[in-house]
Amino acid sequence: MRCFLLINPRSGGDDPSPDELAEAAQERGVETHFLAEGDDCPALARASGASVLGMAGGDGSLAAVAGVALETDAAFVCIPFGTRNHFARDVGLDRDDPLAALAAFDDDAVERRIDVGKVGDRIFLNNVSIGVYAGLVHEREQHRRRREALARPRALFKTVLHRHRLRARVNGEDLVARVIFVGNNRYDVHLFTLGERERLDGAELHLGTAAGWLPRAWEQRIAPRFTIELDSERVQAAIDGEPLTLEPPLELVSLAGALRVRLPRRAK
Repeated sequence: MRCFLLINPRSGGDDPSPDELAEAAQERGVETHFLAEGDDCPALARASGASVLGMAGGDGSLAAVAGVALETDAAFVCIPFGTRNHFARDVGLDRDDPLAALAAFDDDAVERRIDVGKVGDRIFLNNVSIGVYAGLVHEREQHRRRREALARPRALFKTVLHRHRLRARVNGEDLVARVIFVGNNRYDVHLFTLGERERLDGAELHLGTAAGWLPRAWEQRIAPRFTIELDSERVQAAIDGEPLTLEPPLELVSLAGALRVRLPRRAK
């Protein structure tokens, strides 16, 4: 069993450091590679030829490696090494202990099959969003690339001033909203945040829409697939928290039980 772990050194903190994480993985016989600026993450994972592919990073970098695991029928290992680590939380890992997550590479690890979402040719583990939240993610990334201080507050301020609403058709039904999100399985939805998911194997997508900038009420739909039609030829989106541009109509589908995930035996 060949194990390969990609590490995003820009995602993690100081405890453990990227070097400490790599050393602990190598002690388990896992080959490691630090991602450098401009590296093609999926290409590196694909070229490894490993039967167990791992990613140490935040939510945004996990789906790229999970997609390669789907292509190659490799098992996938998630090492929480980012800011929020929502996927790690929902799959049962301790987000504050990336070293413990390395036990997923051990021979006694357990394997689960979970669903993934797909929009066009892109895989998502958590959710896809368009509208006000996606605009915030794109603005934040622009400020970050310009190395501006306070990138997130600046992006939030510009997004608040933007009053544009989405006019869309979802599975043939017209709607107007400021935010549309589609989750891989059902989320516990709060005021303006997405809570935990009780399961990742329900073979369903969770679509939520809200009209206000601070939504007091969400309209929610559950289905195995959604088609979202928009008037524009391109739309800003956030996929697992990363900015992308998509071309409508957006075809979203749940791939039931598609991903093999290895977890430490002691994960919940």
